[in-house]
Amino acid sequence: MKVYSDSYYHLYNRGNNKELIFFEDDNYNYFLSQFKKYVSPYCDTYSHCLMPNHFHFFIRINEETLFEKGIKNFFISYSKAINKKYHRVGSLFQGRFKVSEIVSDSYYTSIITYIHKNPVVAGLVNNMEDYKYSSYSAYLSEKGTSLNKQGVLEWFGGLDSFIEHHKADLNEPELNKFLRL
Repeated sequence: MKVYSDSYYHLYNRGNNKELIFFEDDNYNYFLSQFKKYVSPYCDTYSHCLMPNHFHFFIRINEETLFEKGIKNFFISYSKAINKKYHRVGSLFQGRFKVSEIVSDSYYTSIITYIHKNPVVAGLVNNMEDYKYSSYSAYLSEKGTSLNKQGVLEWFGGLDSFIEHHKADLNEPELNKFLRL
């Protein structure tokens, strides 16, 4: 799918054959640092979650041509580093990254909540704030972040509403149909 400037996307991919793409803590941190280096200059990031064998981002693309070049370099750099470190060959990811355009304001809050709930749904943690590789905790913290935190909190109607919305159950079948997952 072609991406366009000033559009919102759910960006995701998983490991080839559903295999791991993160093998230890350093891998998650390196992935995020490479994303920040190669991709973040060309998009606004609203949420992310890195799972052992897949990842999710909710972004708005600012400049499509530079984004496409940046994301290509991002995946190449991460894959090469992992293949070298773990003495592996071949594709790390299952094909090209996937994007689903999010065109309805009403789904911004749903996709963010969906992304943040991934580790709980997968049984990796009992509470979203306990998962280290999700942007959820950044919204609860007063520390600086590269996320577009203000925009997200405005969509939710403030921090209290953000937290309450995350506690509520999602209509996952409806959301999955919308996202075409």
